[in-house]
Amino acid sequence: MEHLGTAELFPHVRIVMGMVVGLGITRLLMTVAGLIQHPQRLRRSSIHLLWIFSILLELVLFWWWEFALFRLEQWSFAITLFLIVYAITLFLLAALLSPDNIAEYDGYEDFFLKRRRWFFGLFATTFVLDAIDTMIKGDGYWTRFEFDYAIQIPFGLLLCTIAIRSADRRIHLAAVLLHLVYQTYLISQFFYTVP
Repeated sequence: MEHLGTAELFPHVRIVMGMVVGLGITRLLMTVAGLIQHPQRLRRSSIHLLWIFSILLELVLFWWWEFALFRLEQWSFAITLFLIVYAITLFLLAALLSPDNIAEYDGYEDFFLKRRRWFFGLFATTFVLDAIDTMIKGDGYWTRFEFDYAIQIPFGLLLCTIAIRSADRRIHLAAVLLHLVYQTYLISQFFYTVP
């Protein structure tokens, strides 16, 4: 590995991350396809569907964010392992929204609310992982998002804490809508083009 330069190593890391991200996208799309194919089989939920859309968008954004790693001058196994763990965390969020069987639950919303501690625990983890990921990319990348990170991380962690503690449907609807608005803001401000 010591003879490989960053330009040669980066595509290999992206392939592994891409496989994990692709599995997450596949799970979410298969759930949506199942809902389209069998609309009467299980009770649908607007909260569940909005989270599917949001996590699908999160997976795509993660894939887009990681283009900035091509500038990384020093690679290590720890960085590679970290990126794979981050991708796996996003996959697990997708898997929690795409259960294999929810026969013992009263539809997708009941499943989501009863598994909210797992979902929002993992979701809170992504805020921390994202901060570390941004630091790995360097000061220039961190500075680009400085004000937004000052708001995003504590607000996101607070939102996750509230969502873990409450089964109130209104809180969960507000949480997913706030996250979608923030994702839209990020896309419009920072992710429209590669800097």
